[in-house]
Amino acid sequence: MGEQLVERTAGVGTGLATEDMVLNVGPQHPATHGVLRLRLTLDGEKIVDAEPIIGYMHRGAEKLFEVRDYRQIIMLANRHDWLSAFANELGVVLAAERMLGMEVPVRAVWARTMLAELNRVLNHLMFLGSYPLELGAITPIFYAFREREEIQKVMEEISGGRMHFMFNRVGGLKEDLPAGWLDRARAAIDAVRGRMSDIDAIIHGNEIFHARTKGVGVLTAEQIGAYGVSGPIARASGVDFDLRRDDPYLAYGELGDVLEVVTGTGGDCFERFECLLAQTYNSLDLAAACADRLAALPAGPINLRLPKVLKVPEGETYAWTENPLGINGYYLVSRGDKTPWRLKLRSASFNNIQVLKELLPGCLVADMVAILGSMFFVVGDIDK
Repeated sequence: MGEQLVERTAGVGTGLATEDMVLNVGPQHPATHGVLRLRLTLDGEKIVDAEPIIGYMHRGAEKLFEVRDYRQIIMLANRHDWLSAFANELGVVLAAERMLGMEVPVRAVWARTMLAELNRVLNHLMFLGSYPLELGAITPIFYAFREREEIQKVMEEISGGRMHFMFNRVGGLKEDLPAGWLDRARAAIDAVRGRMSDIDAIIHGNEIFHARTKGVGVLTAEQIGAYGVSGPIARASGVDFDLRRDDPYLAYGELGDVLEVVTGTGGDCFERFECLLAQTYNSLDLAAACADRLAALPAGPINLRLPKVLKVPEGETYAWTENPLGINGYYLVSRGDKTPWRLKLRSASFNNIQVLKELLPGCLVADMVAILGSMFFVVGDIDK
């Protein structure tokens, strides 16, 4: 009797007809970091297919660039990745300066480099705090925001803005550094570096964080090459590429003894977090080195005098920068007017998020949040 029951149960089990379920995650959903939609096809708990659907936040920045002069463009470009405002401004001014054949003052070069690295620290601290939160750990975000406030104070003092600094100008920076600012900035850098171990220890000692991230969401170097993924996400998979070292701009060519390109080998969620954490330490070191160099420089201008109406000569150029989230590219075409004829923006998050189509299939729904959070993207940077 028992054997017959087993046979009948087995027959019923193998004969069940199942069909895939389509699940929409977003566009308004706590798992999507904002107005991003993921169209998932599920076989039980396993993801069979994933389609990132973007555009819900699109603000048409590239068309707006065409009807704004080169001062107004900085304001627009500053906002697509709202965690990297200063870094976003750099690509625009570097492209325009290259077209103008302009050499900015040395003090502006070093100040830009220092502020870019402080902005990188601000960006990374946000993700170092928010990523554990998505996995259920609330404490790290309090530590991360404590450190962010230290850096925010000195950035706000110099520029007047907390998120949208608007401090770059074609030809240099808006104005000179305030008296005593370098000392206050150095104190903030030292304070943050001294307390970074709090974030490090609370996460690395957490076995739940290890279980949720190690071996999860493995991204291969081949997938990175196919989709143009860049930044800490690419380096976590062993792609040893960083524009600051490989195609230096600003003062990075003189910081080779301080700059460390952090790479990993695992390519999983844990490795991506590790790369972000290690890069934060290095950015603090770079900012401190820039502060030392600025303190040693003689007094001089921080910008160049520009005509009231700035016109860029006819031609085209491509400038790229190593933004906190990856490579940003700016393809500028000018017809000799005060506005660009075309300014094409290549944002890091746009490329990075496309690889989810390859990364999510085969994973469990429970791991989707861990994978999505480890891609460290800003939705405005996708829907530029």
